[in-house]
Amino acid sequence: MAEGSRHGKGVVARLVGCDDRDQAQSLMGYEIGVYRDQLPETEPGEYYWNDLKGLKVVTLQGESLGIVDHLIETGANDVLVVKGERERLIPFVQDQVVTKVDLDNGEIQVDWDKDF
Repeated sequence: MAEGSRHGKGVVARLVGCDDRDQAQSLMGYEIGVYRDQLPETEPGEYYWNDLKGLKVVTLQGESLGIVDHLIETGANDVLVVKGERERLIPFVQDQVVTKVDLDNGEIQVDWDKDF
């Protein structure tokens, strides 16, 4: 990437070798991938979505709810899509719903009723 900046919830970028407006227009809507080691280090309490995928989700009582399959963006907050005996949508709201993220042990603890 030659240069770029955030623009709302997206990114405006100029790619190396893409200097023509029509050429740039042909790339609209494509997803851009980067290697993990190209991303900036996260601050404590910050996570990349990819870091959360595959983590086990447990309640405060230690009951397993399943595994994080993916996340969705809702505008208000991100949502964990947890697949276990059934699919659950759990808001990723730190210190309220998500009480602990333990990447080393592969677990997210949530204040969430198993029956909800």
